[in-house]
Amino acid sequence: MSKEFKTFSLELAGRTLSVDIGRVSAQANGAAFMHYGDTTVLSTATASEKPRDGIDFFPLSVEYEEKLYSVGKIPGGFNKREGKASENAILTSRVIDRPMRPLFPKDYRNDVTLNNLVMSVDPECRPELVAMLGSAIATSISDIPFCGPCATTQVGLINGEFVINPNQEQWKSGDMQLTVASTSEKVIMIEAGAKEVPEAKMIEAIYKAHEINQTIIAWINQIVAEVGKQKHEYESCAIPQELFDAMKAIVTPEEMEVAVFTDEKQVREENIRNITAKLEEAFAENEEWLAILGEAIYQYEKKTVRKMILKDHKRPDGREITQIRPLAAEVDIIPRVHGSSMFTRGQTQICDVCTLAPLSEMQKIDGLDDNEKAKRYMHHYNFPAYSVGETKVSRGPGRREIGHGALAERALLPVLPTEEEFPYAIRCVSETFESNGSTSMASTCASCMSLMAAGVPIKRMVAGISCGLVTGETDDDFILLTDIQGLEDFFGDMDFKVTGTTEGITAIQMDIKIHGLTRPIVEGAIERCRQARLYIMDNCMKPAIAEPRKEVGPYAPKIVQIQIDPEKIGEVVGQRGKVINEIISRCEVKIDITDDGAVSVCGTDKANMDKAIEMIKTIVTEFEEGQIFKGKVVSIKEFGAFVEFAPGKEGMVHISKIAKERIEHVEDVLTLGDEVTVICLGKDKMGRMSFSIKDVPANKR
Repeated sequence: MSKEFKTFSLELAGRTLSVDIGRVSAQANGAAFMHYGDTTVLSTATASEKPRDGIDFFPLSVEYEEKLYSVGKIPGGFNKREGKASENAILTSRVIDRPMRPLFPKDYRNDVTLNNLVMSVDPECRPELVAMLGSAIATSISDIPFCGPCATTQVGLINGEFVINPNQEQWKSGDMQLTVASTSEKVIMIEAGAKEVPEAKMIEAIYKAHEINQTIIAWINQIVAEVGKQKHEYESCAIPQELFDAMKAIVTPEEMEVAVFTDEKQVREENIRNITAKLEEAFAENEEWLAILGEAIYQYEKKTVRKMILKDHKRPDGREITQIRPLAAEVDIIPRVHGSSMFTRGQTQICDVCTLAPLSEMQKIDGLDDNEKAKRYMHHYNFPAYSVGETKVSRGPGRREIGHGALAERALLPVLPTEEEFPYAIRCVSETFESNGSTSMASTCASCMSLMAAGVPIKRMVAGISCGLVTGETDDDFILLTDIQGLEDFFGDMDFKVTGTTEGITAIQMDIKIHGLTRPIVEGAIERCRQARLYIMDNCMKPAIAEPRKEVGPYAPKIVQIQIDPEKIGEVVGQRGKVINEIISRCEVKIDITDDGAVSVCGTDKANMDKAIEMIKTIVTEFEEGQIFKGKVVSIKEFGAFVEFAPGKEGMVHISKIAKERIEHVEDVLTLGDEVTVICLGKDKMGRMSFSIKDVPANKR
């Protein structure tokens, strides 16, 4: 007997979005079987029965699982099942997490997992969007405490017109990739990549998406009203007011202000350690309070910082509200690499190294999008423990590192030259030397400079900055902070990162800890970031390096491109790659050939590169009488010698054409391996190339 279930549908951007409730995964707290076109995603929300012991944070996990059966593929490699999450899956998980996390109760400590299983992909309906909506629905109808619902809309920009929920092709090729999540009142998350879109256009797109989100939220509310579960009770982990009162009697608010208001992170941390030791001694007999003292001190510190910023406009390091920390930039700090730079903003310091390689070294991608099979530009970000004065064994990049790298990568993609203009694969690696706020934006600035130092002809300089926020009791009571440091990020309400050029925005990533932003906050943050990035470019980056270098550096590979007839590719490659491998071996170069006949020769020695190009040109040339070649004697017969004038290409010199005078034996003049100059006589009766040595003009020998 089949299960009874309910289906709810909504017409969204010209396609039908539907969800089955009660059809599958009945044991999850909430399950939404989502359909948008032929894209199918199962979204579930589950929570533990009890809070996890000994933690002072909300343990939320978000998973986005890409199954290759969804696009009719079997995973590559020896292990024919999906392995670790792809970069796209990790980034999608982060985009789902960011708008939903603030909507759970702040004192909730039960483990919650939001899982999204991509089961079918219709190129017209992006599965990432379906998963975002599915997670919101599954959580909203579940018994898990949640101050939702929220909804998400994506916006593309094609020929100057907004496209709502664009398909895969429109998403990749358009001038903007904008994702906006909203509650019923405010914008709660913004993620964007753009090709220098002006600020006003971006704001218009954000609120176009916000408007559509209201229709989706109304639809979700109807679903919740009909099939939603009653939210369960939970054990609150809020700090008792009595503990706060006792702490203030020992450490006054004035003492806490003195402790936290300094521009040296290490001094502040030492002050807090002293306060902690003082309070631990005072509460030594109260084990219950000692167990939660760390969280209580954190909240006391947070309230102190927020009050001083909001009421007195006083920042912990003494800066003005719009003031950027001291800036420094330099290039060429690492010898022998292809390009390097260092960017410092206060106690945040990034060293970036750029590496160039042939296009054959692009990153191969085995994912759900058939339109994206390789990445030419790669940006990797590393965040070692020493950058914040801690000790921890490196376990490889986590989700945060992957997310920060992807943000800087997205920021710079719009200004990179095309493959035709600059036929290189490009990798930038940002090493975090020191961190105290917004290392991803420092990575953007450092990467831009290292690209220019490496001789990559980017179209315009890109810089990035983060804007913070502290809010009061009403929507009108807020203050924006330019260039937030770590403490302002931890204790504030927002981390609004924007990158761009002088012409417009290239990327946005917004994280918040409250239930959304009003339009004045969004507009104000975008404008603050515009002013700040222009200041950084003019006063820091341009003095270090104003424009891309005209040539790649001495240690970078040189690449020369030529075009050949696609019909001749087989002759250049040879049977089983014999010809092309011979050229590569002789000339010590790398050679890439595309299907349209574009040949890239990569090497560090110009003479060898020229030699390889000459060989390729010789192979694809239609031979005519009078052409002159240099070759090597590879075979001697009684009637003449065979000369290889290009890998896999030979011609015969008859014994009568070797010398001016008559000779009895070929060996009298030639030996195997001799380098000779020959002139083409055309083809003989057997169709072979016929050469002469004696008829080569004296000035060509």
